[in-house]
Amino acid sequence: MVRLLVVDDHDLFRIGLASLLSAEPGLDVVGQASAGRMGVRLAAELKPDVILMDVRMPDISGPEATREILAFDPEARVLALTVASDDGDVSAVLQAGACGFLAKDTPIDSLVIAIYAAASGAAWLSPRAAEVVLGRIRGIAPAAEQESTRLEQLSARELEVLRLIADGMENAEIAAVLNISPRTAKNHVSNILTKLGLPSRVQAAVYAVRAGVS
Repeated sequence: MVRLLVVDDHDLFRIGLASLLSAEPGLDVVGQASAGRMGVRLAAELKPDVILMDVRMPDISGPEATREILAFDPEARVLALTVASDDGDVSAVLQAGACGFLAKDTPIDSLVIAIYAAASGAAWLSPRAAEVVLGRIRGIAPAAEQESTRLEQLSARELEVLRLIADGMENAEIAAVLNISPRTAKNHVSNILTKLGLPSRVQAAVYAVRAGVS
């Protein structure tokens, strides 16, 4: 079962979404939060597999809540949900470390697929969010010297793992390719994020592309 936490300040949307997802085989909604701060607290208490996070909330924003969750659990999987996929929202939440970004009008079947993808370690972006991410990658030239210095911190094995992250592989796939255990692969990923100062696998993949590692 994939354990879910739904964080959204709009009661009707949150309750309705939780009800629909609870009816899906393989999904278990373990909690609901009506505000960002409450979402951070429940994420720490319940340790869900995937957190569905509203981008705009009255107390703290979705990106801020995502950043706080990842600070105590770097392996947390956060899927951002929003009404309008403007560039600012997409950039803010992905920079905070979310592994996916979807519009709130996404069909439930597509949302379920995105949840399973997130739980398995993959990223999932709406078409609009993907356009924003690709635009940023194409439009921002890497600072070669700085990138080179940061990459020098990585071992040869960690560079291999970073390349596979950029190829979209999850921990189990990385383990199979490198003939190591999934736990060792997970440890390599955590070490890479720490050394590069990045909050998530998505950011690591973007970093690898910009640095010419992939």
